[in-house]
Amino acid sequence: MAFAPTPHLLLTAPQLGLLLVSTRKRRKLTQTAVASRVGLSQNRISYLEKHPDEISVKQLLSWCSAIELELRLGERDTFTASVSAEW
Repeated sequence: MAFAPTPHLLLTAPQLGLLLVSTRKRRKLTQTAVASRVGLSQNRISYLEKHPDEISVKQLLSWCSAIELELRLGERDTFTASVSAEW
Protein backbone atom coordinates (compact mmCIF):
# COMPACT_ATOMS: atom_id res chain seq x y z
CA MET A 1 0.00 0.00 0.00
CA ALA A 2 1.49 3.35 -1.07
CA PHE A 3 1.91 6.20 1.38
CA ALA A 4 -0.35 9.16 0.55
CA PRO A 5 1.33 12.41 1.64
CA THR A 6 -0.74 14.82 3.65
CA PRO A 7 -1.11 18.25 2.07
CA HIS A 8 -0.26 21.22 4.27
CA LEU A 9 -2.16 24.47 4.26
CA LEU A 10 0.40 27.25 4.56
CA LEU A 11 -0.80 30.67 5.64
CA THR A 12 2.41 32.19 6.98
CA ALA A 13 6.08 32.35 6.03
CA PRO A 14 7.19 30.61 9.24
CA GLN A 15 4.96 27.66 8.34
CA LEU A 16 6.76 27.46 4.99
CA GLY A 17 10.13 27.44 6.74
CA LEU A 18 9.05 24.63 9.04
CA LEU A 19 7.75 22.58 6.13
CA LEU A 20 10.96 23.01 4.12
CA VAL A 21 13.12 21.97 7.09
CA SER A 22 10.95 19.03 8.14
CA THR A 23 10.69 17.71 4.58
CA ARG A 24 14.45 18.06 4.04
CA LYS A 25 15.14 16.14 7.24
CA ARG A 26 12.52 13.47 6.48
CA ARG A 27 14.21 12.93 3.11
CA LYS A 28 17.56 12.71 4.95
CA LEU A 29 19.03 15.59 2.97
CA THR A 30 21.61 18.00 4.33
CA GLN A 31 21.47 21.73 3.72
CA THR A 32 24.52 21.24 1.51
CA ALA A 33 22.71 18.68 -0.65
CA VAL A 34 19.69 20.96 -1.05
CA ALA A 35 21.97 23.92 -1.78
CA SER A 36 23.67 21.98 -4.56
CA ARG A 37 20.33 21.05 -6.13
CA VAL A 38 18.91 24.57 -5.83
CA GLY A 39 22.09 26.38 -6.90
CA LEU A 40 22.68 28.26 -3.67
CA SER A 41 25.25 28.06 -0.89
CA GLN A 42 24.68 26.03 2.27
CA ASN A 43 24.80 29.29 4.23
CA ARG A 44 22.01 30.74 2.10
CA ILE A 45 19.83 27.64 2.57
CA SER A 46 20.36 27.90 6.32
CA TYR A 47 19.43 31.58 6.26
CA LEU A 48 16.34 31.05 4.12
CA GLU A 49 15.09 28.20 6.31
CA LYS A 50 15.06 30.74 9.16
CA HIS A 51 13.80 33.63 7.01
CA PRO A 52 11.39 32.00 4.52
CA ASP A 53 9.75 35.34 3.75
CA GLU A 54 12.88 36.13 1.71
CA ILE A 55 12.64 33.11 -0.62
CA SER A 56 11.96 34.10 -4.21
CA VAL A 57 9.37 32.25 -6.25
CA LYS A 58 12.15 30.87 -8.45
CA GLN A 59 14.04 29.61 -5.39
CA LEU A 60 10.88 28.11 -3.90
CA LEU A 61 10.06 26.19 -7.07
CA SER A 62 13.63 24.85 -7.30
CA TRP A 63 13.62 23.99 -3.61
CA CYS A 64 10.32 22.12 -3.87
CA SER A 65 11.70 20.13 -6.78
CA ALA A 66 14.91 19.37 -4.87
CA ILE A 67 13.10 17.95 -1.84
CA GLU A 68 10.24 16.37 -3.81
CA LEU A 69 7.47 18.72 -2.73
CA GLU A 70 4.66 19.77 -5.01
CA LEU A 71 3.46 23.37 -4.92
CA ARG A 72 -0.24 23.93 -5.53
CA LEU A 73 -2.26 27.10 -5.42
CA GLY A 74 -5.99 27.45 -5.25
CA GLU A 75 -8.79 29.50 -3.86
CA ARG A 76 -9.03 29.46 -0.10
CA ASP A 77 -11.79 27.56 1.63
CA THR A 78 -12.61 30.11 4.34
CA PHE A 79 -13.77 27.51 6.90
CA THR A 80 -10.71 25.27 6.45
CA ALA A 81 -8.35 28.24 6.52
CA SER A 82 -9.69 29.51 9.83
CA VAL A 83 -9.44 26.05 11.43
CA SER A 84 -5.96 25.24 10.01
CA ALA A 85 -4.34 28.62 10.67
CA GLU A 86 -3.26 27.52 14.13
CA TRP A 87 -1.04 24.54 13.23
